[in-house]
Amino acid sequence: MKKFLMATAAAALSAGAASADDHAVKVGIILGFTGPIESLTPHMAGGAEMAMSEVTESGKLLGGKAVEPVRADSTCIDAGAASAAAERLITAEGVKGIMGADCSGVTGAVLSNVAVPNGMVMISPSATSPALSDAEDDGLFFRTAPSDARQGEVLAQVLMDRGIESVAVTYTNNDYGKGLADSFAAAYEAAGGEVTTTAAHEDGKADYSAEVGALAAAGGDALVVAGYVDQGGPGVIRASLDSGAFDRFVLPDGMIGSALEDTFGDEIDGSVGTVPGTESPGADKMLEMAEAAGIDGTSPYVGESYDAAALILLAMQAAGSVEPGDYKASIMDVANAPGEEIFPGELGKALEILAGGGDIDYVGATDVELIGPGESAGSYREIVIEDGELTTAGYR
Repeated sequence: MKKFLMATAAAALSAGAASADDHAVKVGIILGFTGPIESLTPHMAGGAEMAMSEVTESGKLLGGKAVEPVRADSTCIDAGAASAAAERLITAEGVKGIMGADCSGVTGAVLSNVAVPNGMVMISPSATSPALSDAEDDGLFFRTAPSDARQGEVLAQVLMDRGIESVAVTYTNNDYGKGLADSFAAAYEAAGGEVTTTAAHEDGKADYSAEVGALAAAGGDALVVAGYVDQGGPGVIRASLDSGAFDRFVLPDGMIGSALEDTFGDEIDGSVGTVPGTESPGADKMLEMAEAAGIDGTSPYVGESYDAAALILLAMQAAGSVEPGDYKASIMDVANAPGEEIFPGELGKALEILAGGGDIDYVGATDVELIGPGESAGSYREIVIEDGELTTAGYR
């Protein structure tokens, strides 16, 4: 049972909305506003801030507390900068939870260097490295995106179902790229596919012709590019197209974004990919809400960001406290059954139920179900590029 609300919190709720003297609850948003996924993060931050605004406007969080988002730049790739940014969120800004980080390497660094030493809850919407499943986190780390152990399996099945039976693989040389490449290769070969070669690429290079030449020599029906849409990944694709080495590409989540359409249009028609996604009622509601707020709800990880922020705030309500050490144990409870199902736009309703000592099952925008070490069980949207546009072929 999820009866964690303190009597004092329940009494405070009856007082109504917060007065001007009440302090807002600060929640950090640490994402790569600069770096290799900078075209995605404004939409992700917007998704998280939608949840925070919804809670503030409800006036029902612990006696009517407002929620104040505080942004910080993870850079996605610089562990030192990300750790320093997270430290500032905690020590200078006084945040009570962190929505983020985003890329797997910086997320692991922030977790071990900052969050665990400071007892701070983190919920990442997009860090997918399988290594994070085993991280020492003192019960403080969660993620609303599934592990790449799952994405590798889904991507392998997509290719086999489409008759793509041999591929070369290149990956960005970091925790995310290596973990995903390993997961995919194992699943693909187990399903009967052939990986002709696997090679890392470094981000930030002007020319990837040498890397593509080596990949082309090994051959394959397509090239898997486990990279970033705003960094080396498009460079690898451009070098492949210009040399005629590959004209069909397999694109995991880090490569999915509107920048891909803008850069290549129909040059990569027939390419396929995967990104976390669901066709649940919550997903449709999220798209409506995002459009009304001027946010691209189809951009990757917007729903996961909304859900990550929502879980932090709902867990605070369930525990009757904004202190991470108090509410961390409530996150799994509000995320999973039993309880009344809660969808986007219903956070005020959820806060009321928790205030009354009831249970909720937060379904959210992404059909949230947290398993094992606090990570999403996960489903994926299968992407195919047609007429220069990212289109949804189905869900898995």
